[in-house]
Amino acid sequence: MLDILAETWPDAVVELDHDSAYQLLVATILSAQSTDRRINMVTPALFERFPDARSLAAADPDELEEMIRSTGFFRMKTKHLLGMARAVTAHHDGQIPRTMAELVALPGVARKTANVVLGSFFGIPSGIVVDTHMQRLSRRLGLTAETDPQKIERDLMAQVPRSRWIGFSQQVIWHGRRVCHARKPACETCPLAPLCPSAELGAGAEA
Repeated sequence: MLDILAETWPDAVVELDHDSAYQLLVATILSAQSTDRRINMVTPALFERFPDARSLAAADPDELEEMIRSTGFFRMKTKHLLGMARAVTAHHDGQIPRTMAELVALPGVARKTANVVLGSFFGIPSGIVVDTHMQRLSRRLGLTAETDPQKIERDLMAQVPRSRWIGFSQQVIWHGRRVCHARKPACETCPLAPLCPSAELGAGAEA
C-alpha cells in the first residue's frame, strides 16, 4: 500500500504556498475549515503586509480580520494568529520553533499543524498529518477503527515506518483529494482498490 501510494503520487507535497516556516505555519492555521485554494488566494497580500512573526504580532486585529475574512472563522483565526506570532516573538526570538512540544504550546497550533510544518518545511518526521482526508482514508483502508485524530495518528505511526511518515501524509492527502473522495470515491480507477476493504462498496463507501 505504501509503495503504491509513493508510485502514484511521487511529487505529493503540501499544497499551501509558502517560502518559509512562518508562512507555512500561518497558512496551515488559516486552512482550518477552508480550502488550500482559498488560502493561497489570501496569503500573498497577507505575507506582503506581515512578512514575519514580529510584524504579525503587532498587527491591528481589525485589519487582520478583514484580510482573512474569506477563509471562514476569521475572528478565531485572528486570535490564533496574533497569539502565535506574539508567542514566537516573545519566546523564540521571532523564529518558528522546530520541536513538537514548542509548536503545540503556541496558540492555535495542534499536532496536525505542527506535523505539517515540521515535516513539510523542516523535514522532521514528528508524526503523521491527520486531516479530514487522512481520517477518512485511514478508516476506509482498514488502518484504524478510531475517529479521534490523535488515536488515528497513533495507529498509523505504529504501522508506517518513521522514514515514510512525511511522504505518506501528503500522498494520502493527495489521494483523498483526487481519487478517494468523501461522497463518491473513484474505486474503479483507484490503484489501492485491490488492497482496500472498502473498495467493494464502490461509490457507496462511506467512512
